[in-house]
Amino acid sequence: MLDDSQPLYQSLALELRHAMTDGRLASGERLPSVREAAKSRGLSINTVLAAYRQLEAHGLIEARPQSGYFVRSRLPTPAAPRFAPASTQAKSAQAEVLDQISRVVAAQANPDTIDLSLACPKGSTFYPGERLGRLVSDLARRRPELLSDYSLPPGSLLLRREICRHAQDLAMTLAPEDIILTNGCMEALQFALRTVTRPGDTIALESPTYFNLIPLAERLGLKTIEVPTHPETGMSLDALELLLSEKRVQAVVAMPNVHNPLGTSMPVEGKRRLAELANEYRVPVIEDALYAELQYATPLQPAAKAFDRDGWVIVCASYTKTLAPGFRVGWMEGGRFRRELNDLKFCSSVSQPALLCEALGVFLENGGYAQHLRRLRRTYAGQVERLRGLIDSAFPAGTQATRPTGGFLLWVQLPAGCDSNRLFDTALARGISITPGQLFSPGGRYTRHLRLSGCYPFSDRHVHALMTLGELATQQR
Repeated sequence: MLDDSQPLYQSLALELRHAMTDGRLASGERLPSVREAAKSRGLSINTVLAAYRQLEAHGLIEARPQSGYFVRSRLPTPAAPRFAPASTQAKSAQAEVLDQISRVVAAQANPDTIDLSLACPKGSTFYPGERLGRLVSDLARRRPELLSDYSLPPGSLLLRREICRHAQDLAMTLAPEDIILTNGCMEALQFALRTVTRPGDTIALESPTYFNLIPLAERLGLKTIEVPTHPETGMSLDALELLLSEKRVQAVVAMPNVHNPLGTSMPVEGKRRLAELANEYRVPVIEDALYAELQYATPLQPAAKAFDRDGWVIVCASYTKTLAPGFRVGWMEGGRFRRELNDLKFCSSVSQPALLCEALGVFLENGGYAQHLRRLRRTYAGQVERLRGLIDSAFPAGTQATRPTGGFLLWVQLPAGCDSNRLFDTALARGISITPGQLFSPGGRYTRHLRLSGCYPFSDRHVHALMTLGELATQQR
């Protein structure tokens, strides 16, 4: 009931606030459209809009372009990690992390488990599989030479042109002749590290960082230094500059846009300064831009590469998270290291499949990609907010989680008394797989953290698994 003693919009806002407090409007739930609410309540559109804007100003709801208004979750954001960048981690800690990574990957590969944190979207909800399939079939019929001729470097000119055209959305000005096609983003990152470092060198990693960089560095004979990384401001650039000024690192690996596992992005000025540090100290920065195109807000924030002056930033990306994981098509732009990277690609895997690269090029050229990305961003924004809401309702009091600016990953901090490694074991015994926070630190930090993912349909089975995970975390306390 609306209160006649106050303006109608304030009365409506108060009623909706109470509905959020008592759970009638759950976190992540979509509110009726302004027009629907006005019609059902006999109010003017301006009255409803004023109420929604008041709730939005108080951080209770959020507006999503072309989607409407949604209830925001009340989960607080984890604080920044506090530690001084130290020399490479103890071998015992690194061995423990590597062993845990192997256990988690094995659990993820088990078809009998429900994986709540795998960063691999599955299903037609997230990929235009049918459209790409028709493109591949049509190209194979019309251009059989794509199947019978060797695809020599540098590969599909159409795809390389389209990569450069879409890179402009991230404020990068790239040239097709500088693009190297790779077997996904991971191969690009490996090529970059192999080109700019030698065994025994030290690289700076964000902390937390993408966990697959840890075994990669170990296999390349590289030492690592963890640099504290804030969920809202990104890698501590003051700490990084100190390391660079003392000549303690030979390369930096960073994910400034839509970070894995945090899901957040470094502010624009931070990315500008990161590129300036690379150029000033002449130390390469390897920018992982895998999720950069999945930013929720448009226009997209620029990549750090956009501020590169002298070619010291190497940017790596792929289409495995946005279009076709089975194609395994990635790319990189190597700046001043382009020639060495080209040579390394040729002697490692020669080139990429011509048919698949050409199909991606056609899809990007005809406008299908831009349309797909717009839908995907809206989908993931809704998925992540719903995931935050489920965590808010099911996990123990004191749980915190990041508020992503893109993609589908969420970094969760459990309250004191919880241990995500033990939670992994108890959850796995119930057929549920998660990724403990320790995996994202060479030194084994973040034992109260875990990464969760919103890149799967929220079926009853998955919701039940999340509720069960929350109960198991609560029991730990």
